[in-house]
Amino acid sequence: MLGIDIDELDITNKKAVNDFIISKKPNIIIHCAAYTAVDNAEENIDIAYNVNVNGTKNLIESIKNQNTKFIYISTDYVFDGNKKGSYRVDDIPNPKSVYGKSKYLGELEVQKHNNYFIFRISWVFGKNGSNFVKTMLKLGKDKDYINVVSDQVGSPTYTKDLAELIVDVSETNKYGVYHATNDGECSWFEFAKEIFNLSNLDILVKSIKSDQYPTKAKRPINSVMDKSKLDENGFNHLPHWKNAIKRYLKEIEEI
Repeated sequence: MLGIDIDELDITNKKAVNDFIISKKPNIIIHCAAYTAVDNAEENIDIAYNVNVNGTKNLIESIKNQNTKFIYISTDYVFDGNKKGSYRVDDIPNPKSVYGKSKYLGELEVQKHNNYFIFRISWVFGKNGSNFVKTMLKLGKDKDYINVVSDQVGSPTYTKDLAELIVDVSETNKYGVYHATNDGECSWFEFAKEIFNLSNLDILVKSIKSDQYPTKAKRPINSVMDKSKLDENGFNHLPHWKNAIKRYLKEIEEI
């Protein structure tokens, strides 16, 4: 299994991609590279599209007419967030941000290949890199109170749980689009409260609305995603997000 990381390969360089794939001859490509700075993408449009769309296109074209399995990590931002209820895999995307649009166009490039898996995830946290949990823990140690948005609802995704699902699914030929967040749903406010509760940080969390915390990029108000595609193909759901948070805090030695 070959995972391609943007640090080891410039996916926007078509020749470099072709040469790399020819030399490695992978049977599986896990495409995790992406421009994910959601707000910055609103100003750095060309960079976001070059990485998320053209980079993905280069990878797909490098395995044209091959049986290589291709795994693409996508996002809840492909949806506009206006739906009542959870989004199904066959709901029509309608991204409202540059980031969301670029990731959806990346999905379309992936779907030109026969053997693809697309995993849509949201609110990601893991041991490496920055994430909401780490941000909350830092603020919780530095401040007496914090304002957190309560009218955006979604499902957190623990990278450790996601990785196990990706391995399970990739060993099959059950191709297509999957929603792969941890089970359950919450607001960012509820997410923060649980983080502080489990880590025993005594901080006041105040609920605010999205319009009180303006951002350059429009966020989906509702990004809860239906996981029936996992059920239909015999795959296990990721554990509940509260269970995931507890295990994650232990992993990073915060509890």
